[in-house]
Amino acid sequence: PFASVCYVIAGLASLGLPGLSGFVAEMTIFVGSFQHADLFHRILTITACCSIVITAVYILRTVGKILYGPIQDQHHVGLPDAAWYEKVSVVVLIFAITFIGMYPSGASDIISNSLTPIIAKINF
Repeated sequence: PFASVCYVIAGLASLGLPGLSGFVAEMTIFVGSFQHADLFHRILTITACCSIVITAVYILRTVGKILYGPIQDQHHVGLPDAAWYEKVSVVVLIFAITFIGMYPSGASDIISNSLTPIIAKINF
């Protein structure tokens, strides 16, 4: 059960569910690219926004087939859940995914300090 819940949370973060880190990344990219004055970039942004539906389909199908489908190999029936050290590492990652999703300014400040000199050299 623990590994299943963690897999679902990771899938939802990849999907871009609000409150998780994937949403912050998607929204930042979509808003920034849509504000570009060029019509071509706006059409690309709208197309990318529509691709979220395709992403939702394949992530939810994967979760459904892996976690809720029949067990194909009977050798896997008695496998134990995650060990304590696996649980600790995954909980830390889930905390980071949730924290970045709820408070993105902390991560964006760190990233912007690193990217500012690079962007200045590119001359955007």
